[in-house]
Amino acid sequence: MAASPELPLRLSTVILPVHRWSQEGRRIWQRAEELGFHAAYTYDHLSWRSFRDRTWFGALPTLTAAAAVTERMRLGTMVTSPNFRHPVTLAKELITLDDVAQGRVTLGIGSGGTGFDATALGNEAWPPRERADRFEEFVRLLDRLLSEGGSGGISYRGEFYSAHEVRTVPGCVQRPRLPFAVAATGRRGLRLAARHGQAWVTTGDPRTFDGSAADFMAGLARQIEHLEGVCEEAGREPAGLGKVLLDASSTPPGIDPLASVAAFVDYAGACADLGFTELVLHWPIPDSVFAADLDVFERVVTEGLPQLAG
Repeated sequence: MAASPELPLRLSTVILPVHRWSQEGRRIWQRAEELGFHAAYTYDHLSWRSFRDRTWFGALPTLTAAAAVTERMRLGTMVTSPNFRHPVTLAKELITLDDVAQGRVTLGIGSGGTGFDATALGNEAWPPRERADRFEEFVRLLDRLLSEGGSGGISYRGEFYSAHEVRTVPGCVQRPRLPFAVAATGRRGLRLAARHGQAWVTTGDPRTFDGSAADFMAGLARQIEHLEGVCEEAGREPAGLGKVLLDASSTPPGIDPLASVAAFVDYAGACADLGFTELVLHWPIPDSVFAADLDVFERVVTEGLPQLAG
């Protein structure tokens, strides 16, 4: 997931699963490919914040449909979590998705939040320590299932997850498995990214969300520095790990890459200077926290991205 030689970073989008496929969903995903986005992701939630009582579809079926109507653009979750997933069933679904997409899938994966997803199955929300423990075990087992689950099967019994003689034939199209983009802010999560990830994902340092634009950018720089230190401790070359910045609704008001093409170029250039290899922007949704001018959004790709190469 390293940046291309021509550009300091790749530009991707995240399309929330709120569009009926027959009405506008198909068109939006195909338009994302036409515009030239490196990848298009979707949230893997059962619902999300202000959309809880609005239309919201499943991530993996949406990505499978998108895979069937696109050819070049990478596809993925941003992000999947253990909140309502199990490594065994998730592995089979991801292998199927990677087959339909002909090897274009990236799994964005994180520990999950404490919102609706955390209690939708009837359990109490996990304490922070248990959530971190579950995430680590989840990632380790999923890695094995996607990488090693041939005809002999995999059996595993952990503190939170188990598998018994699980076959995951034929495995992923991408070998040894599809890439993981691990979302993490704390040191423990960063270690998981260094050990199992092909990329690391952040929305920024949460402590800077209410601060200034300068505070936010300084927080990103610190995160990159911490990640590099963790990679070195793990014996991994930091440059070999993709660094993905998701532009989120929590970004400080002083940062708005969709305000204009010039604003995007300035922001994206600053992110590239920090070492990010991929920037992910939300596809505009009217009357939501992701409302933006669709014309400016498209011009960011067609006009702004080439300026970064110039």
